[in-house]
Amino acid sequence: MNYITDFVNFLRATKNLTDKTLAAYASDLNQFFAFEKSPLSPDICAFIAHLHGALGLKDTSVRRKIITLKLFYSYMCERDRIASSPFAKLKFRFRQERRLPKTLAVSDVSKLLGCFDDPVAAPTPFARATAVRDAALIDLLISTGIRIGEAAAITLNDIVASDRTVLIHGKGRKQRLIYISSAVTWNRLTTLAKERRRDGGVHLFVNRYGAPISVHGIEHIYKKYAKKARLATHSTPHYLRHTFATNLLANGADLRSVQEILGHASVATTQIYTEVTTLRKKQVLNKFNYRNKL
Repeated sequence: MNYITDFVNFLRATKNLTDKTLAAYASDLNQFFAFEKSPLSPDICAFIAHLHGALGLKDTSVRRKIITLKLFYSYMCERDRIASSPFAKLKFRFRQERRLPKTLAVSDVSKLLGCFDDPVAAPTPFARATAVRDAALIDLLISTGIRIGEAAAITLNDIVASDRTVLIHGKGRKQRLIYISSAVTWNRLTTLAKERRRDGGVHLFVNRYGAPISVHGIEHIYKKYAKKARLATHSTPHYLRHTFATNLLANGADLRSVQEILGHASVATTQIYTEVTTLRKKQVLNKFNYRNKL
């Protein structure tokens, strides 16, 4: 349906969303239009009842679909395709399911970094170039906690050498500067940037064909080194973001600063990481506090 295509193109042009997110929006709308026979005057409550009853979806999935529909009908109102949003007089309440972020142990992060001790020793020029890129990429994710989509979008012009910072293009076209505090990370980043400038590139991270690396490409690279490092825990590159945030708070960083560094719109999103640090403290005290045995 043209409505869906127009909406997704609008999001692509105005929001800094990944292809995966845009595909999810399109999927939600296709599902809705397959159910709803009158999309310009829909019965939202009937659709939600269908999601809960016939499909048995959890609150988290239903909530996401409602967010998609709200965005879509706001878009339709702004373009005068409908007089008012069907959500204008509707309110929904869902049970808030709190999932603690999954993290890696610091020892596992050290194993990952150990995979990049000597990229110069690679047997061929292509293998060396790949190792230099991968070392800079994984180390940057570890050192800054940026999203993999944000890493994929970094251009050479985003690197501010005088301040040792990188301009990050976050969600909703919001930008933030991230300082690279690790000298090793910065050296890997600038080494890659020099080679990319020599090649005449624009993006910092590219694939073997010189095109900007994709989110799936980064996931594949991470999986490769997680296997090489023999990590016992199954993980994704997003674990590095969670690990970064959790350790900042555990080491004394204030919540507001962590929020700004991560690029969270609300401090409530960052708050979940304090629960992880509290949980770990409880585990340590339950296991090691001598008072428990007295």
